[in-house]
Amino acid sequence: MSRRAGIDDSKRNLFSWKSFMISGGLFTVFLVAFLQFKREKMLSLEKERRRSMGKASIGGQFDLIDQNGKPFSSKDLLGKWLLLYFGFTHCPDICPDEIEKMVKAIEIVSKLQDTQEIKPVFITVDPDRDSAEAVKGYLKEFSEDIIGLTGTKEQIEAATRAYRVYYSAGPRDHENDYIVDHTIIMYLINPKGEFIDYYGQTKTAEDIASGVSMNMLKYASANKKFSLF
Repeated sequence: MSRRAGIDDSKRNLFSWKSFMISGGLFTVFLVAFLQFKREKMLSLEKERRRSMGKASIGGQFDLIDQNGKPFSSKDLLGKWLLLYFGFTHCPDICPDEIEKMVKAIEIVSKLQDTQEIKPVFITVDPDRDSAEAVKGYLKEFSEDIIGLTGTKEQIEAATRAYRVYYSAGPRDHENDYIVDHTIIMYLINPKGEFIDYYGQTKTAEDIASGVSMNMLKYASANKKFSLF
């Protein structure tokens, strides 16, 4: 074998080795990228699964009495979006603030979404004092549009249990007055009666309106009916 032939063979071997290294490097990069994509996809699916499980465990049917003293069921609310809040009429500050926030959020949403109706709903956690008449008079101070609901202790317990709402009456003072400690959350319910989202006390009316509008758009997109004509 000539010296030149040996040099050519060395070059070919070097080129083959470099090609192998480059190919191996590219394969490794693609493999890492694929595994990362697969991992993120699995995490996303698991997160969605857990979120769906959480949603499935909140909400449900209830049978109460409205502010006019008439029987009222959760079925009467189907077909509408709802912002649902649990409170009581003797609440000194938090409930009034949250109800005002709920009303304002709905006003904002109504300006943005003129095709999907949304109603504010108030359910008392103090059935001993909050009669239908008391609830009606209380809610008039905020908005005529609020649906106010009360009921027997058993009915209220069933509704709060369905929505995982904690409430507990505190000690009574010398005037037999008391405060009810309770969960401070607004629940967003879609037209099918399904729990979709919740908003805590730290959320502003603008935050809530933004969240509601986003969920409305998602719902409309998912339930859009296509026509051939």
